[in-house]
Amino acid sequence: MNLPIALTWLRVAMIPLIVGLYYLPQSWMDPTMRDAVAAAAFIVAALTDWLDGWLARLWKQTSTFGAFLDPVADKLMVCAALLILLDLDRVDSFIALIIIGREITISALREWMARIGASDSVAVNWLGKFKTASQMIAIPCLFYWQPLHGIPLGTVGGILLIIAAILTVWSMCYYLAKAWPEIRDKAQR
Repeated sequence: MNLPIALTWLRVAMIPLIVGLYYLPQSWMDPTMRDAVAAAAFIVAALTDWLDGWLARLWKQTSTFGAFLDPVADKLMVCAALLILLDLDRVDSFIALIIIGREITISALREWMARIGASDSVAVNWLGKFKTASQMIAIPCLFYWQPLHGIPLGTVGGILLIIAAILTVWSMCYYLAKAWPEIRDKAQR
């Protein structure tokens, strides 16, 4: 256990906190405050995603377990947030399905590629990083939903999530194309 792994676990632990906010009675917390707290919690969680990787590389504390847990934490966090936003009718079901479906597909692909010793062919690239950045900015905007200093965060978040969905499909096609030679080779044996 080290600080980067602890930060990743913190991100996992924040998922039930964010989800739990939407089960609180309105007499405990009004919806505007709930949305602000959820957005802030998601931002903190998203920042730990960047910080844990940066610290692990800086302190040379990268590990196989950390490399496994980090993307799992990200995917759980994004999928939970999308389901909440879908329930709040702030995200279109088609967009949520694209993003969640891609996460499942690429996770399975990476697992399979690791088993056959070809995980380098599906290593994270710039498309995946831009997709993640778009999601990590869009989701708190969609949680908060209210205009902030005249900026319609709901609209901004919606546009960014559409961009994230486009990048999601693009990056999935990229990863599948990179993996296709290995898939074809293994299927012919």
